[in-house]
Amino acid sequence: MRLEGKTAFVTGAATGIRGEVQGIGGATAWLFAREGAKVVVADINDDLGRRTVDQIRGEGRDALFLHLDVRQEAEWAAAIHKTVSVFGSLDILVNNAGTGTETRQTVEHTTVETWDGQMAVHAKGAFLGIKHSIPKMRKIGGGSIVNISSIHGIVGNRRHTAYQAAKGAIRILTKTAAVQYASDHIRVNSIHPGYTMTPMIAPMLSSQPKVVQTNLEEVPMGRLASSDEVAYGILFLASDESSFVTGTELVIDGGVTAQ
Repeated sequence: MRLEGKTAFVTGAATGIRGEVQGIGGATAWLFAREGAKVVVADINDDLGRRTVDQIRGEGRDALFLHLDVRQEAEWAAAIHKTVSVFGSLDILVNNAGTGTETRQTVEHTTVETWDGQMAVHAKGAFLGIKHSIPKMRKIGGGSIVNISSIHGIVGNRRHTAYQAAKGAIRILTKTAAVQYASDHIRVNSIHPGYTMTPMIAPMLSSQPKVVQTNLEEVPMGRLASSDEVAYGILFLASDESSFVTGTELVIDGGVTAQ
Protein backbone atom coordinates (compact mmCIF):
# COMPACT_ATOMS: atom_id res chain seq x y z
CA MET A 1 0.00 0.00 0.00
CA ARG A 2 2.66 2.46 -1.08
CA LEU A 3 0.08 5.08 -2.14
CA GLU A 4 -2.51 4.60 0.57
CA GLY A 5 -4.65 7.69 1.12
CA LYS A 6 -3.43 9.44 -2.04
CA THR A 7 -5.37 10.51 -5.12
CA ALA A 8 -3.72 9.94 -8.48
CA PHE A 9 -4.72 11.37 -11.88
CA VAL A 10 -3.41 9.39 -14.87
CA THR A 11 -3.90 10.58 -18.45
CA GLY A 12 -4.04 8.22 -21.42
CA ALA A 13 -5.05 5.44 -19.04
CA ALA A 14 -7.98 3.84 -20.87
CA THR A 15 -5.95 0.90 -22.15
CA GLY A 16 -6.14 -1.07 -18.92
CA ILE A 17 -8.45 -3.93 -19.86
CA ARG A 18 -7.51 -7.17 -18.12
CA GLY A 19 -6.54 -9.99 -20.44
CA GLU A 20 -5.45 -7.58 -23.18
CA VAL A 21 -2.18 -5.81 -23.88
CA GLN A 22 -2.21 -2.79 -21.60
CA GLY A 23 -0.75 0.62 -22.26
CA ILE A 24 1.58 2.32 -19.83
CA GLY A 25 -1.26 4.48 -18.50
CA GLY A 26 -3.59 1.55 -18.00
CA ALA A 27 -0.95 -0.53 -16.26
CA THR A 28 -0.12 2.44 -14.04
CA ALA A 29 -3.76 2.97 -13.07
CA TRP A 30 -4.06 -0.68 -12.00
CA LEU A 31 -0.79 -0.63 -10.06
CA PHE A 32 -1.67 2.62 -8.29
CA ALA A 33 -5.09 1.27 -7.31
CA ARG A 34 -3.58 -1.92 -5.92
CA GLU A 35 -1.13 0.20 -3.95
CA GLY A 36 -4.01 2.01 -2.23
CA ALA A 37 -4.52 5.13 -4.36
CA LYS A 38 -7.84 6.55 -5.49
CA VAL A 39 -7.32 6.68 -9.25
CA VAL A 40 -8.70 8.93 -11.94
CA VAL A 41 -8.48 7.35 -15.39
CA ALA A 42 -8.51 10.20 -17.92
CA ASP A 43 -8.70 9.60 -21.65
CA ILE A 44 -10.48 10.51 -24.89
CA ASN A 45 -11.59 6.88 -25.32
CA ASP A 46 -14.73 6.84 -23.20
CA ASP A 47 -15.64 3.19 -23.80
CA LEU A 48 -12.25 1.73 -22.91
CA GLY A 49 -11.84 4.15 -20.03
CA ARG A 50 -15.14 3.21 -18.43
CA ARG A 51 -14.46 -0.51 -18.90
CA THR A 52 -11.05 -0.13 -17.25
CA VAL A 53 -12.57 1.74 -14.30
CA ASP A 54 -15.35 -0.83 -13.94
CA GLN A 55 -12.74 -3.58 -13.69
CA ILE A 56 -10.67 -1.66 -11.14
CA ARG A 57 -13.78 -1.02 -9.06
CA GLY A 58 -14.63 -4.70 -9.38
CA GLU A 59 -11.57 -5.41 -7.26
CA GLY A 60 -12.88 -3.10 -4.54
CA ARG A 61 -10.67 -0.14 -5.46
CA ASP A 62 -11.66 3.51 -5.84
CA ALA A 63 -11.57 4.72 -9.43
CA LEU A 64 -13.22 7.35 -11.60
CA PHE A 65 -13.25 7.84 -15.37
CA LEU A 66 -13.10 11.36 -16.79
CA HIS A 67 -13.13 12.29 -20.45
CA LEU A 68 -10.12 14.49 -21.21
CA ASP A 69 -8.58 15.83 -24.37
CA VAL A 70 -5.22 16.97 -22.99
CA ARG A 71 -4.96 19.64 -25.68
CA GLN A 72 -7.92 21.55 -24.25
CA GLU A 73 -7.33 23.79 -21.23
CA ALA A 74 -11.01 24.03 -20.31
CA GLU A 75 -11.24 20.24 -20.13
CA TRP A 76 -8.18 20.12 -17.88
CA ALA A 77 -9.67 22.69 -15.51
CA ALA A 78 -12.95 20.78 -15.32
CA ALA A 79 -11.28 17.40 -14.83
CA ILE A 80 -9.01 18.56 -12.01
CA HIS A 81 -11.93 20.33 -10.31
CA LYS A 82 -14.02 17.14 -10.55
CA THR A 83 -11.19 15.04 -9.13
CA VAL A 84 -10.87 17.20 -6.03
CA SER A 85 -14.65 17.41 -5.64
CA VAL A 86 -14.99 13.61 -5.66
CA PHE A 87 -11.84 12.48 -3.86
CA GLY A 88 -10.96 15.54 -1.79
CA SER A 89 -7.42 16.13 -3.01
CA LEU A 90 -4.91 15.65 -5.79
CA ASP A 91 -1.58 14.14 -4.74
CA ILE A 92 -0.20 12.60 -7.93
CA LEU A 93 -0.37 13.51 -11.61
CA VAL A 94 0.92 11.23 -14.35
CA ASN A 95 1.08 12.96 -17.73
CA ASN A 96 1.05 9.88 -19.92
CA ALA A 97 -1.31 10.72 -22.78
CA GLY A 98 0.39 10.52 -26.14
CA THR A 99 0.05 9.69 -29.78
CA GLY A 100 2.07 7.46 -32.06
CA THR A 101 5.13 8.69 -33.87
CA GLU A 102 4.79 10.06 -37.35
CA THR A 103 6.03 8.06 -40.33
CA ARG A 104 9.73 8.24 -41.15
CA GLN A 105 10.21 11.96 -41.63
CA THR A 106 13.40 13.99 -41.52
CA VAL A 107 13.19 17.68 -40.65
CA GLU A 108 12.74 18.80 -44.26
CA HIS A 109 9.91 16.32 -44.83
CA THR A 110 8.04 17.04 -41.58
CA THR A 111 4.84 18.98 -42.15
CA VAL A 112 3.68 21.80 -39.92
CA GLU A 113 0.52 19.77 -39.27
CA THR A 114 2.56 16.83 -37.97
CA TRP A 115 4.76 19.12 -35.87
CA ASP A 116 1.81 20.92 -34.31
CA GLY A 117 -0.03 17.66 -33.64
CA GLN A 118 2.86 16.09 -31.74
CA MET A 119 3.57 19.25 -29.77
CA ALA A 120 -0.10 19.72 -28.85
CA VAL A 121 -0.59 16.25 -27.35
CA HIS A 122 2.78 15.74 -25.70
CA ALA A 123 4.28 19.12 -24.77
CA LYS A 124 1.12 21.21 -24.43
CA GLY A 125 -0.74 18.36 -22.74
CA ALA A 126 1.95 17.99 -20.07
CA PHE A 127 2.16 21.77 -19.63
CA LEU A 128 -1.59 22.10 -19.04
CA GLY A 129 -1.63 19.18 -16.64
CA ILE A 130 1.13 20.69 -14.53
CA LYS A 131 -0.43 24.16 -14.68
CA HIS A 132 -3.79 23.04 -13.34
CA SER A 133 -2.48 20.51 -10.81
CA ILE A 134 0.04 22.74 -9.04
CA PRO A 135 -2.52 24.91 -7.16
CA LYS A 136 -4.34 21.82 -5.85
CA MET A 137 -1.11 20.19 -4.70
CA ARG A 138 0.12 23.38 -3.07
CA LYS A 139 -3.05 23.51 -0.95
CA ILE A 140 -2.31 20.11 0.60
CA GLY A 141 1.39 20.77 1.13
CA GLY A 142 2.91 19.02 -1.86
CA GLY A 143 2.62 16.29 -4.44
CA SER A 144 4.34 14.35 -7.20
CA ILE A 145 4.11 14.87 -10.95
CA VAL A 146 5.48 12.23 -13.32
CA ASN A 147 5.75 13.12 -16.99
CA ILE A 148 6.11 10.32 -19.52
CA SER A 149 8.70 11.25 -22.10
CA SER A 150 10.75 8.70 -24.06
CA ILE A 151 14.30 7.69 -24.80
CA HIS A 152 13.63 9.75 -27.93
CA GLY A 153 13.39 12.77 -25.66
CA ILE A 154 17.06 12.26 -24.72
CA VAL A 155 18.84 11.11 -27.87
CA GLY A 156 18.38 11.80 -31.56
CA ASN A 157 16.85 9.42 -34.07
CA ARG A 158 17.07 9.15 -37.85
CA ARG A 159 13.45 8.13 -38.23
CA HIS A 160 11.43 10.84 -36.49
CA THR A 161 11.46 14.59 -35.97
CA ALA A 162 8.30 16.03 -34.40
CA TYR A 163 7.87 13.17 -31.91
CA GLN A 164 11.48 13.51 -30.79
CA ALA A 165 11.16 17.26 -30.32
CA ALA A 166 7.89 16.96 -28.40
CA LYS A 167 9.29 14.32 -26.05
CA GLY A 168 12.40 16.44 -25.55
CA ALA A 169 10.20 19.38 -24.62
CA ILE A 170 8.61 17.27 -21.88
CA ARG A 171 12.06 16.52 -20.45
CA ILE A 172 13.04 20.19 -20.14
CA LEU A 173 9.59 21.26 -18.97
CA THR A 174 9.94 18.69 -16.20
CA LYS A 175 13.22 20.18 -14.98
CA THR A 176 11.86 23.72 -15.17
CA ALA A 177 8.75 22.89 -13.15
CA ALA A 178 10.84 20.92 -10.64
CA VAL A 179 12.98 23.96 -9.90
CA GLN A 180 10.04 26.36 -9.79
CA TYR A 181 7.93 24.32 -7.35
CA ALA A 182 10.46 22.55 -5.13
CA SER A 183 9.78 25.06 -2.35
CA ASP A 184 6.12 24.00 -2.47
CA HIS A 185 7.19 20.38 -1.86
CA ILE A 186 5.96 19.43 -5.32
CA ARG A 187 8.30 17.03 -7.07
CA VAL A 188 8.38 16.77 -10.88
CA ASN A 189 10.22 13.97 -12.68
CA SER A 190 10.18 12.30 -16.07
CA ILE A 191 10.14 8.69 -17.21
CA HIS A 192 11.86 7.70 -20.44
CA PRO A 193 10.70 4.31 -21.68
CA GLY A 194 12.37 2.47 -24.50
CA TYR A 195 10.57 0.09 -26.82
CA THR A 196 7.56 -1.19 -24.86
CA MET A 197 4.78 -3.68 -25.61
CA THR A 198 1.66 -1.49 -25.77
CA PRO A 199 -1.58 -1.59 -27.79
CA MET A 200 0.12 0.61 -30.39
CA ILE A 201 3.09 -1.74 -30.75
CA ALA A 202 1.35 -5.13 -30.48
CA PRO A 203 -0.22 -5.09 -33.98
CA MET A 204 3.19 -4.37 -35.50
CA LEU A 205 4.46 -7.78 -34.41
CA SER A 206 2.47 -9.34 -37.25
CA SER A 207 1.96 -6.43 -39.63
CA GLN A 208 5.47 -4.95 -39.54
CA PRO A 209 7.78 -7.60 -38.05
CA LYS A 210 10.87 -6.13 -39.73
CA VAL A 211 10.28 -2.79 -38.01
CA VAL A 212 9.97 -4.48 -34.62
CA GLN A 213 13.09 -6.55 -35.28
CA THR A 214 15.04 -3.42 -36.22
CA ASN A 215 14.03 -1.84 -32.91
CA LEU A 216 14.96 -4.94 -30.93
CA GLU A 217 18.42 -4.96 -32.50
CA GLU A 218 19.02 -1.67 -30.69
CA VAL A 219 18.17 -3.18 -27.28
CA PRO A 220 21.06 -4.87 -25.43
CA MET A 221 18.57 -6.89 -23.38
CA GLY A 222 17.03 -8.10 -26.62
CA ARG A 223 13.34 -7.66 -25.87
CA LEU A 224 10.51 -5.19 -25.43
CA ALA A 225 9.63 -3.88 -21.99
CA SER A 226 6.23 -4.69 -20.54
CA SER A 227 3.96 -1.82 -19.53
CA ASP A 228 4.14 -3.09 -15.95
CA GLU A 229 7.92 -2.67 -15.92
CA VAL A 230 7.49 0.99 -16.81
CA ALA A 231 4.60 1.39 -14.35
CA TYR A 232 6.78 0.28 -11.43
CA GLY A 233 9.22 3.09 -12.25
CA ILE A 234 6.32 5.55 -12.26
CA LEU A 235 5.17 4.16 -8.91
CA PHE A 236 8.57 4.83 -7.37
CA LEU A 237 8.56 8.47 -8.50
CA ALA A 238 4.94 8.93 -7.40
CA SER A 239 5.48 7.49 -3.94
CA ASP A 240 7.13 8.98 -0.88
CA GLU A 241 10.03 6.59 -1.42
CA SER A 242 11.43 9.14 -3.89
CA SER A 243 10.90 12.10 -1.54
CA PHE A 244 14.31 13.65 -2.38
CA VAL A 245 14.08 13.05 -6.13
CA THR A 246 12.99 15.91 -8.36
CA GLY A 247 13.94 17.28 -11.76
CA THR A 248 15.46 14.04 -12.91
CA GLU A 249 14.76 11.42 -15.55
CA LEU A 250 14.36 7.69 -15.03
CA VAL A 251 15.30 5.73 -18.13
CA ILE A 252 13.68 2.30 -18.58
CA ASP A 253 15.04 1.07 -21.90
CA GLY A 254 16.91 -2.22 -21.58
CA GLY A 255 20.21 -0.46 -22.19
CA VAL A 256 19.46 1.36 -25.47
CA THR A 257 20.79 4.75 -24.38
CA ALA A 258 23.83 3.21 -22.63
CA GLN A 259 25.41 2.56 -26.03
